[in-house]
Amino acid sequence: MEHHSVTSLMIVVGIAFFIPIILQKFNLRFIPVVIAEIIAGLIIGKSGFNIILEDPMLELLSLLGFIFLMFISGLEIDFGVFKKNKRKVENAPNPVKVSMVIFSLIISVSFALSYVLVMMDLIKDPFLMTLIISTISLGIVVPVIREKNLTDGVIGQIILLVTVIADFTTMILLTVYAMFIDQEGLKVLLLLVLFMAVFLAYRLIKKYFKFELFENLLKGTIQLGTRGVFALILLFVSLSETIGAENILGAFLAGVIISLLAPRKEFIHQLDSFGFGFFIPIFFVMVGARLDIWALFVDSKILLLMPILLLFMYIAKIVPVLVLKKWYSWKEVLGVGILTTSKLSLVVAASSIALELGVINEVLNGAIILVSILTCLISPITFSKIFPETKTASKQMEISIIGATPATSLVARDKMEEKAVVRLYSTQEKKDNEKTLFPHIFVHELTIEQLEEHNAFNVDKIVIATRDDATNMELGRHAKEYGIETVIMRIENRSLQDQLTDEGFTVYSTLYSTRTLLKALIDNPGLVRLITNHNKTIKEIVVNSSTYNQQPITNLSFLGESLILHIYRHGKVVIPHGNTNLEYGDRLLISGTTEDLSEIQRELA
Repeated sequence: MEHHSVTSLMIVVGIAFFIPIILQKFNLRFIPVVIAEIIAGLIIGKSGFNIILEDPMLELLSLLGFIFLMFISGLEIDFGVFKKNKRKVENAPNPVKVSMVIFSLIISVSFALSYVLVMMDLIKDPFLMTLIISTISLGIVVPVIREKNLTDGVIGQIILLVTVIADFTTMILLTVYAMFIDQEGLKVLLLLVLFMAVFLAYRLIKKYFKFELFENLLKGTIQLGTRGVFALILLFVSLSETIGAENILGAFLAGVIISLLAPRKEFIHQLDSFGFGFFIPIFFVMVGARLDIWALFVDSKILLLMPILLLFMYIAKIVPVLVLKKWYSWKEVLGVGILTTSKLSLVVAASSIALELGVINEVLNGAIILVSILTCLISPITFSKIFPETKTASKQMEISIIGATPATSLVARDKMEEKAVVRLYSTQEKKDNEKTLFPHIFVHELTIEQLEEHNAFNVDKIVIATRDDATNMELGRHAKEYGIETVIMRIENRSLQDQLTDEGFTVYSTLYSTRTLLKALIDNPGLVRLITNHNKTIKEIVVNSSTYNQQPITNLSFLGESLILHIYRHGKVVIPHGNTNLEYGDRLLISGTTEDLSEIQRELA
């Protein structure tokens, strides 16, 4: 038995290893990896060669994969999107309000269509089918809208918000549904205990894990952060089971807590690597291995259900998003409806729970999962085909500089000469005879309220350079919460600089900057001359297009004569070579002509 167990595990892990390589080799990147893993499971499982024997080891690893997948689903939710509406476009919808309306309509239409299926005698439980039809796969939607460069636009925000709301709401409703079916309805009120535990855990972690002791333990061989995440997952899984809820809700809420804490991207990458590198692929391969596709062709009712269910899934999304027709074209509206039909993880969760509770049988479970797989194959490809291409014309960068000093005034002038839109905010009134190339905006106090009144945070980058560290920190943290990625702060207190750098801020000090520059002039005068005298030939460009994810540098024909000097990836510096693969989110330091750099930025944006 042990031999069979290890052999089956070896086959499953081997498949998980080779699937991405095969997709890359045969240029099948349009197929999501998780779909390919399920298909591979179909081949080696009950529907194919049946060479996988279920045993306790595989069951345990598959369950851990399922739990970690739900944790990642919670972690992927960016609650900051409810705040990020920094680009206020005239005659554009309010993303939060419109998203709420769309999701409410999705639930309503899904319920009506589920009742139609009941009337056709194809299903028995309309409530379960409502949840299945209304779910949206965050893991499918996010990469697609990133590839289309929609994340910063209003319509991209609406897609993301609808997906986030659907992800969170359907998970909660699924748990409530399961508790009632399992005759644990009276325990639903205990979910309040679970949410109270989420609040307490969030507050405690945020308050106490900023100490220097914990910062040291997060590194090296101890990796306290990773250990803490697994402890948190198991704590909430155990708590969920104790109150009679599904264990996956506990894992999901643990992910929500980590998401709310806004950890560094390197840490999220570490968790993704752990989950998608081992546990989660085992789960998806086993999902395919357990399905018996041939049984679907025996039941005529199931054969009728699958195309109707697939059609209803698209209707349930396309009809609600018609409210967007007031602001967008038919192609854009249909594209949103088609993309948000993508569903997988939560459907697998709902179907698995329903199967375990005896609400559906194995055949219906297989049909639901198969239809969900089809949505993940059809929707992203169709969306990419019909959704209009976004304009690639580069827009002017907008920069706010808070605090007028001789240095900030000179920098503002330089950036204006480089065609950026710069606004300088200060408590010093501009003299009548003073001429500046940039708007010099007077405010009585450098407070969040007054700066918001003058649109100081509606920018791409912000520099906060007052003489008070406390003011700079307050304004900087607000700018981060507002959604500005590049926040540069002047901090003279040396003890605060490392902490703020770890929080994702770019920190400088007039004293230490002068010291660093003087030291560089002594050690590397040529490098300083290159940066200061030819600053227009060096630029940092972020890889924001998933098209170039895992593409080797030698394949980038648009580089021309430009040279990639460094790649900043997950807090580390990678020395580039011809066969070095780019990754989504890489920050490239590139030297080249102004024209070449603009072309590279358009391609990678």
